[in-house]
Amino acid sequence: MPSLPTSSQRLTDRKRQAIINAAIDEFRTAGYETTSMDRIAARAGVSKRTVYNHFPSKEVLFAEILHHLWEAIAGGEELAYRADRPLRDQLLELIAQKFRLLNDEAFVSLARVAIAAGIHSPERALDMVARMSEREEGLTVWIRGAAAAGRLKTNDPVFASHQLQGLIKSFAFWPQITLAQPPLDIAAQKHVAESAVDMFLAYYAV
Repeated sequence: MPSLPTSSQRLTDRKRQAIINAAIDEFRTAGYETTSMDRIAARAGVSKRTVYNHFPSKEVLFAEILHHLWEAIAGGEELAYRADRPLRDQLLELIAQKFRLLNDEAFVSLARVAIAAGIHSPERALDMVARMSEREEGLTVWIRGAAAAGRLKTNDPVFASHQLQGLIKSFAFWPQITLAQPPLDIAAQKHVAESAVDMFLAYYAV
């Protein structure tokens, strides 16, 4: 039987969550460059040392926020390839999970912050893109599993994953990020998801 968290552990978890919440607010309102660990500590009601105990740098904290938003929206669920289900149904579930992230106001605003920060620092941009791409690994794993089972024909699951991600993002991410267009409604999401998945399977399905 797992041990119950101690009061000190619960306090540590509450402080960590307070830091994340404060950082989300700071990054969204002040931008990446202006936001400092001092401002985050003040908003969270903790010392700067406490912030650094949890997050060694602003870059790490920002990446953790993006991961935190993904987990909150997706419920921490990783959809694995299943041999007993149609490929189309499984892919549509994966895309629906992605739409929940792309339609989240906090994620979209923080993505704008990340892109703006990257324009001023290409090295930082590469690091942020790498960290954000970790959250897209689930689709790559799924494609790799389907290919290993002989149901998809590809020797490069990462490339295939990027292709499908690109089909979705061209309608449900970049217009919202660069042109401030509203998120897709349910009917538009369904159309984009189904057409993207059908195009993908038309090329890759065995």
